[in-house]
Amino acid sequence: MSTIQAARRQAGVLPDSLAFWGLAGVLALFMGAASAPSPLYQVYAAEWHFSSLTLTVVFALYAIALLAALLVTGRLSDHLGRRPVIIAALLTEMAAMACFIVAGSAVVLGLARVLQGAATGMAIGALSAALVELSPGSAPVVNSASPTFGLAAGALGASALVQYGPAPTRLVYWLLLASFAAGAVLAVLTRETGQRRPGALASLVPKASVSPRVRPMFFRVLPCLVALWALSGFYLSLGPGLAARITGSGNLLWGGLVIFLLCGCGGLAVILARAATARTAMLWGCAALFTGVGLTFAAIAASIFPLFAVGSVIAGAGFGLSFLGAFRTLAGLAAPAERAGTIALIYIASYLAFSVPIIAAGIATTSFSSHDVALVFSAAVAVLAAVGTSAGLPARHPAPGEPSPLHAIADLPPCPGTVPPHTGHASDAR
Repeated sequence: MSTIQAARRQAGVLPDSLAFWGLAGVLALFMGAASAPSPLYQVYAAEWHFSSLTLTVVFALYAIALLAALLVTGRLSDHLGRRPVIIAALLTEMAAMACFIVAGSAVVLGLARVLQGAATGMAIGALSAALVELSPGSAPVVNSASPTFGLAAGALGASALVQYGPAPTRLVYWLLLASFAAGAVLAVLTRETGQRRPGALASLVPKASVSPRVRPMFFRVLPCLVALWALSGFYLSLGPGLAARITGSGNLLWGGLVIFLLCGCGGLAVILARAATARTAMLWGCAALFTGVGLTFAAIAASIFPLFAVGSVIAGAGFGLSFLGAFRTLAGLAAPAERAGTIALIYIASYLAFSVPIIAAGIATTSFSSHDVALVFSAAVAVLAAVGTSAGLPARHPAPGEPSPLHAIADLPPCPGTVPPHTGHASDAR
């Protein structure tokens, strides 16, 4: 080990193995906090008397702020180092938790979601890069799975605390605030794995593009991306209320359960199918998405909760598989110099699909019943999933020298809906 490497290693108090799992926990914690408000939306709506439209706008603010932060600060840690960006994100997230704690109106709730989205978008690029640099062998699976499981655990844990704990609109946020404070201490004690480089200001300029060779496949994959992200937005915003209507129960745990099933099965599918080709994952993922959403449509129409739960499990598996296939298809087609711009475009399309349809659904509920809106929404997702299967069907053979979309790139993709891949050079930091 060189003198410089030894000095840098001594700058961190924690062993790399402990720091790795600690930061993996912080990554999951960010996602758990993102889904924690979902079971509470019904409580807020009842206490503050706001409409489904207000609820969906508050929800969408998170996705919009996350996308903006992701595009602007996604490469910042390549220039400032990982720790400063992670710590700044944790402090911003703590401010968001404080806003949730004192919130007494939809305006403050919206501010909390904007801060939370900005903090998450700032954190996930730096965290995923730090994990790669602390443990290159374990990082791909952890980067892909832990955020999704965090989403699942956050929704279920928050619904249990809201239902059975004291101070239902505040307890979960106090616990999260304490956890993020502990995460900040952990980040301070972790060694810096990145390097300081010039060009920090230039890195804030978003870059997104799709090359001519990727463009045809991008439009074939787009219906699948819209379907799976619109579905995830639907579950995280309106899912708990829908579960309450189907069960006829005021127990908020049912709402947390359906989110847990969707996100948990999505993360599990990514792990189990990590060796699959892009085509296989895409084809089976869209088929599962279509089947699962079809079952949820029937469950909503007939108000049968067990069928809704089964549909959520199958749709969750399709959610994970189809994103795995879509990501590998597009990233595998892009040349190395084009990959970062292609991935950025994937996230622009995905987060727009995550937020815009939900706002449209909220607007529709002002004129139609939420039951009818949910049926139309699930039918539209099923149609998009069916169209998306075409991207997994056999296509022309690539020209000589053209990369094939049928094989996986080296790393797993980010988990559905969260972590962008690190586009810097990890080797430079070690």
